[in-house]
Amino acid sequence: MDTISSAVSSVRAGRANGRRLRGSGAWGMRFPSFVGIGFHVLLRGEAWLIAAGTAPARLRPGDLVIAPNGAEHGLGHAPTRLERLPVFPATGLPAPRPADAEFLCGAYRLDNGRLHPVLRGLPRTIVVSPDRTHHPELATLVSLLENDVAQAQQGNWVTRSALVDLVLIHALRHWYDAPGATGWTATADPAIAAALDQIHEHPQHAWGIEQLASVAGMSRTSFNRRFTVQVGLPPMTYVTYWRLACAARLLRQTTSGLATIARQVGYSNEFAFATAFRREYGLAPGRFRNRPDPLPR
Repeated sequence: MDTISSAVSSVRAGRANGRRLRGSGAWGMRFPSFVGIGFHVLLRGEAWLIAAGTAPARLRPGDLVIAPNGAEHGLGHAPTRLERLPVFPATGLPAPRPADAEFLCGAYRLDNGRLHPVLRGLPRTIVVSPDRTHHPELATLVSLLENDVAQAQQGNWVTRSALVDLVLIHALRHWYDAPGATGWTATADPAIAAALDQIHEHPQHAWGIEQLASVAGMSRTSFNRRFTVQVGLPPMTYVTYWRLACAARLLRQTTSGLATIARQVGYSNEFAFATAFRREYGLAPGRFRNRPDPLPR
């Protein structure tokens, strides 16, 4: 599993939200910070991205705005200061049709747990302007998500989750491939990337520092130091984080028993798994699985 896919998959503990936003006249909206990742696609019209610490960015149809770590940002009809925009959804929704600007939005919100280090390390906002000639798949995915959001049908949460995932993965890959992109430094280190690949692919394995250092072709001390610097977490802390992120996804997306999930993510018994899960997510696995789905925001 590549790093971008692993980062996006780590937020699947929550269900994906999707909606349309419209604005006409002197419209604007500010999105408060949250734990998670979200995006807006400008479907038609023109708009401006407003974010703290950067100049307003003009958006054109087809442009995607990604908030990889849920940073506060805003959208509006003209450049302005972020604090001057009303908090969503005070204005801009609903709007008459046809509206001056229309967006398709998607997000994963984490009410429990931590955001993946790769997402925490990305810029607060990213603008992607895909070349439809060379990357038609992104436009196709946006169209499919647009249709999914427009129709309330049984099983929508399954398709919406898959489509939000794919839009995010393709958009982030597009951005990573562009000149000047700055991302997670661990992805540029072949030794650390090799260890991460093994952790991501085999969370059930009884990993230890010696084994991971061997995968990376390094001494234990050097590996521990370099991994911690580049990833932002010590190796075994990251192993635990990834195992429990996988478990949270399985709890939300499958009906497998707790003992089965415990084995799938590397715990010898249900009690050890439940203790670790409660420490990370603040809820017992059963309560986490049975909590109501978050309302669309």
